[in-house]
Amino acid sequence: MAVKKHKPVSPGRRHLVSNTHDALTSKSSKPFKALTVGIKKSGGRNHDGKMTVRNIGGGHKKKYRIIDFKRDNEGAKGEVMTIEYDPNRSAYIALVKYDDGHRYIIAPDKLKIGMTVTSGKNATPDVGNCMYLSDIPLGASIHAIEMSPGRGAQLARSAGTNGVLMGREGKYAIVKMPSGEVRKVLLTCKASIGVTSNPDHGLQVLGKAGRNRWKGKRPRVRGVAMNPVDHPMGGGEGRASGGHPRSRTGVFAKGQKTRNVNKPSTKLIISKRKSKK
Repeated sequence: MAVKKHKPVSPGRRHLVSNTHDALTSKSSKPFKALTVGIKKSGGRNHDGKMTVRNIGGGHKKKYRIIDFKRDNEGAKGEVMTIEYDPNRSAYIALVKYDDGHRYIIAPDKLKIGMTVTSGKNATPDVGNCMYLSDIPLGASIHAIEMSPGRGAQLARSAGTNGVLMGREGKYAIVKMPSGEVRKVLLTCKASIGVTSNPDHGLQVLGKAGRNRWKGKRPRVRGVAMNPVDHPMGGGEGRASGGHPRSRTGVFAKGQKTRNVNKPSTKLIISKRKSKK
């Protein structure tokens, strides 16, 4: 996989750096019909039609691909049919054919057409297989990690991310997250082997504002450019700094802790994620 820098034949192409999507095997834009459903855009409005989230609206029409995050067909072997693009997520998805039908899974890097994937107690630690944390070898790279047994994958699902199984302690596995956080996860939870696909996702440069509009993102006005009635950082003569960086609702952007100290899962965190300083 690689990214491509385009020739500056127009202002929108001058700074465009796009993904070549070399790993995709299905260039067709049509997904597997039985695993797609319609998806409705909210435009940032709630059930009363009131805008509750700003900077959302428009965007290209798309359909939702139903992903098998639970991998609950244990013992069944599936053949990888295609590696496809999913507009709803940054990682690629893989269409897997089982004896009882087809399923979409999050495609790990280096997964190829014709490879076989499986899940459960008898699975081997090969790319794409889903195993219990109690059976995965220490030091292995894992993605699509469950937080609660049977609930489905919730952690390390975006492009180019993975966790690392560092050890086991009692009924818990010690997992290092993509953020750098080290936490405990029950050994009865599942995780898939490998690193998620599309690792070059973060190297893309959109090149023009219109590409953000295609994604359903509307322009965002800086707080310091607003009036005092609209934002805590607004107002002032000339280009005033606006005071301490904070959100529209007054939450500080730097230093303020936003995690609930009474959250039950706090006791499972061994070390917090690394500071960006």
